[in-house]
Amino acid sequence: MTTNPAAQAVAAPQNGQSNGQAAGAAQRAGAGGQPVPVAEAVIDPRKFRRALGNFATGVTVMTASADGRKVGVTANSFNSVSLDPPLILWSIDKRSGSYPVFAQASHFAVNVLAVGQIALSNQFARPGDDRYAGVPHRSGVGGSILLENTAASFQCEKHQIIDGGDHWIMIGKVVAYDDNGRDPLLYHQGAYSMVLPHPELEEREEVNAPRTEFHSRLVDNYFYLMSQAMRAHQEACQPERRQGGWSAGESRVLLVLDADQPVDLATVVHQAVMPAREVEPVLRLLRERGLVRQEGSGFVLTPEGHRQAQAVWDMARRQQDRVFAPFSDEEKALFADMLKRVIVRC
Repeated sequence: MTTNPAAQAVAAPQNGQSNGQAAGAAQRAGAGGQPVPVAEAVIDPRKFRRALGNFATGVTVMTASADGRKVGVTANSFNSVSLDPPLILWSIDKRSGSYPVFAQASHFAVNVLAVGQIALSNQFARPGDDRYAGVPHRSGVGGSILLENTAASFQCEKHQIIDGGDHWIMIGKVVAYDDNGRDPLLYHQGAYSMVLPHPELEEREEVNAPRTEFHSRLVDNYFYLMSQAMRAHQEACQPERRQGGWSAGESRVLLVLDADQPVDLATVVHQAVMPAREVEPVLRLLRERGLVRQEGSGFVLTPEGHRQAQAVWDMARRQQDRVFAPFSDEEKALFADMLKRVIVRC
C-alpha cells in the first residue's frame, strides 16, 4: 500500500540523513529550543513501496460473494488484530472493482496460500471477469468462498470498514478457521519465497553430529539437506547482492532479460517467479535507470543493463566457486546432472 506524496517538502537531508531524521532535526531547530512546525516530507511512492517490501509477508486470497457475484483478490496486507474477540484485518485499494462486493457481503474468507500455489496467487492478482475459472473451491459461511489445498483459512463476519488513505481497511471477526498444516507461500521485495530454517536455530556442526535418532533420520533426508544448502547459499550471497543496490526482485528481472532477444511480460513473470503487479513497476524502474528498453511487446537490456546483469552473474559465479571449491569437476558435473533430473521428475 502506498500513500500520495505531500504537497511540500522539508530541506533536503544532509550527511546521510533519512527523510524522517531531517524532518526531526528541522523541528528541533527553532529559537530557544522551541519546536517549529515544518512541512510534511515528500514521500516517493515507489521508494516507499520498495522500503515496505523489506517486511516479508505471507500471501492470501480474500474471497466473498453477494448477489450472485463472486470476487477474489490477492493480498499480503493480512494481519491479526485481537484474540478476544478474534479479529483480523486486511486492506483493499479503493479503485478495486471487487470492493463493492466486499462492502455488500456480510462475510468474507481469508485463504492463506501454500508454498505450491504461486499460480493461484497470480490468477487472483490479474484483472479478469472469472478468476475462479479452473480453481477448486467450496462455499463457506455467509457466502464466503474457501479455496482448496491452502495452508490455512479464516471465515470472517464483516466487523468494520475503516478509511485508510487510498485503501479501505477491512476488519473481520473470525467465526471459523482451518489450520491445514501446509508450508506457506511467502513474499519479500516483490518476489515469492518459502520458509527456510534460520541458521541460529541449528548450528552447522549438528548436521554431522546428530543428537537423537530423529536427527539422524532428518540429516539423511534429501529435501532437508537441499533446503539447508539453499538457506546457507542465500545467506552467503545476500550481503554482496545488497551492496550492488538491487532488491531480490530487481536482480531476478535483470537476469531474465539478459538474453539475445526481447522477452515478453508473461515470460518475465514466469521465469522471475514474481507476480505481474510487481514485475511491471520493476520494469518501469529499470527503464528509468536506462537499463531496459521496450521493443514491441517485449523488453531488452540496454548495454548498461547487460553490464549490470553481468555484475550479478559474476557475483553468483564467485559464490558458486567458493562453495564448490573442495569438489572435483566430476563431482560438480554429477551434482548438476542430479539436480536437473530431480527438477524434471518433480
